[in-house]
Amino acid sequence: MDLGYVSVQLFNGLVNGAFYALLSLGLAIIFGVLRVVNFAHGAVYMLGAFAAYLLLQQFGIGFWPALVLAPVAVALLGIVVERLLLRRLYGLDPLYNFLLTFGLTLFLQDAMRLRFGIQGQPYPTPDELAASVSLGPVSYPVYRLFVIAFSLLICVATWYVIERTRVGMVVRAATERAELTRALGIDVDRWVTAVFAIGIALAALAGVLAAPMRNVAPLMGSELIILTFAVVVIGGLGSIVGAVTAGFLIGVLASLGAVFNPAFENVIVFALMAVVLLVRPAGLFGSREAA
Repeated sequence: MDLGYVSVQLFNGLVNGAFYALLSLGLAIIFGVLRVVNFAHGAVYMLGAFAAYLLLQQFGIGFWPALVLAPVAVALLGIVVERLLLRRLYGLDPLYNFLLTFGLTLFLQDAMRLRFGIQGQPYPTPDELAASVSLGPVSYPVYRLFVIAFSLLICVATWYVIERTRVGMVVRAATERAELTRALGIDVDRWVTAVFAIGIALAALAGVLAAPMRNVAPLMGSELIILTFAVVVIGGLGSIVGAVTAGFLIGVLASLGAVFNPAFENVIVFALMAVVLLVRPAGLFGSREAA
């Protein structure tokens, strides 16, 4: 077996895992705090990529500012959706949230198809990251290595804020014991909206990172959303550590499986999900309450 080819597949798996980790992290935060199954996450990923594309085409704003501006813009849209639509369904069966976000996905995808067509739009790689670097027997694009490192940085920072800071403590309290938190004078509604916006921003950030690697297209999110849900189930519903760990694990296993047979790439993901559900229904890092 060619060592160089295996090495390339390993790095490709880490890159895919970086996208899975960011997307599933956003899903895990939203579900863990709001108990909302956000099927529109793939569409949000697509909107992040299109936001970066429009910033460049309409305003001449390049990749680096778009890393901040695009997620913020999409997160503001998420706040509007949460305030006007999702908030009306809190306390009901999660199936209602699922159906609402599924409908939003279809609406957003078709709206972008009407505006931009089905063909993908190219987005240039930033000049600073356009080179390649030698890693043992292979040469690998610097941009893809940047995606791996940047994704890890964002995942660790998110975990630290949620689990190790006073802000994270207030967020967890506001969602797990809402009435008690209100009695302490904390505006619970404000924190719920903020958490939803953070989850949306993470998905949009993944879309911005994907834009230089993949054509920006209305259906680009539909290719990832099912795999992302599988990653969340494997890692554990609502578990931040589980989402990140499972994201990178699935990315690597799927790419290495493709070394033997390309058909194994998706089979491995769902086979592993089936095994995990049989052995540990809550997921690798999930709690029984979430399950």
